[in-house]
Amino acid sequence: MRISALFLVVLFFVSCTETVARKPIHPKPSTTISGLVKENKLLNDIENKKIEQLIKRDSTNKYIQSTKGFWYTYIKKINEQTQSPQKGDVVTISYDIKNLKGGLLYSKESLGIKQYKVDKEDFISGLQDGIKLMKKGESITFVIPSYRAFGLTGDGNKIGINQSIISTLTLIDIKKNEDN
Repeated sequence: MRISALFLVVLFFVSCTETVARKPIHPKPSTTISGLVKENKLLNDIENKKIEQLIKRDSTNKYIQSTKGFWYTYIKKINEQTQSPQKGDVVTISYDIKNLKGGLLYSKESLGIKQYKVDKEDFISGLQDGIKLMKKGESITFVIPSYRAFGLTGDGNKIGINQSIISTLTLIDIKKNEDN
């Protein structure tokens, strides 16, 4: 009985000692926010130079630089005074996705006709803003840097990490939201 009481007392004192965190054997270098910002700016500059070279080589089209971070050129422009889609409108679109070298990643046929509720559903962010520039019946080719497309992750299939894309989108129809 004495041995078990002594054992409990020793166990009590041993369990009350403070645990000390161990240091890693191979510490990782610390990453600073300013370092990440510099790296991202460098990546964006490289992407923008590739896009600018693509635009310079395509002398048949006139590209417009959007304030939203992408470039676009009209394939079919409608000059009528019709309204562009607004938040909440449902648009019917067809589009494809290519890499900057013009290689087809996803065809219009494989993506199919899509209905998209403007600014209410998840979609390629560059195209979300691009759709709002369009009128019914127009076709526009968008050149979208990775940070406005699929970013650091890609799409997990054909679009890689930090990959800029080209997409030709046709706005087939606009159903106006009655709340607008």
